Amino acid sequence: MQGRGALEGGALQFMRMRHIAGGGFAQFPFVIVVGSLIAACVLSGCSVAIPMSSSSSAMWEGAPEDVTGSITKSPLKISRHLDNEDTRRANAALSTALDPQGSGASVRWDNPQTGARGSFTPVGQAYPLDGKICRAFLADVSVDDDVEKLQGAACREKTAEWSLIEVKPFKKS
Repeated sequence: MQGRGALEGGALQFMRMRHIAGGGFAQFPFVIVVGSLIAACVLSGCSVAIPMSSSSSAMWEGAPEDVTGSITKSPLKISRHLDNEDTRRANAALSTALDPQGSGASVRWDNPQTGARGSFTPVGQAYPLDGKICRAFLADVSVDDDVEKLQGAACREKTAEWSLIEVKPFKKS
């Protein structure tokens, strides 16, 4: 018991000497400092965000898109060169072309007032996606001297209008 008291007294004496040598500030032993640094490094890993692509993880399949409530996603357009009447006429032709009960032939549209014109050609058969009927298409859109060749897909509920889900420049494969 006496040896333990001497050991505790020696440790106490050592701490007093370090306090005096440190100019009045208590100094931490090296092990505590190193341990604190290691703990800080390990715990900082908890705050690092790892981005995940929705297509790379089965966990995110079918999950709704992030909604913030402040910015609404605008519907896709066939072409940015079309005005409202051109878009209305193009959408009517798109609906006729993509109808699964239709002939599968190209459907042309035009607007004599603006000179805009184009056509839609369905590609392949209609297919189900998330409770909707969808179909791919090819499109030609001409406004003035600007001609766009596009590919895309549209979907609709059983009684609703067709909504574009993808439109991009046509690339031969």
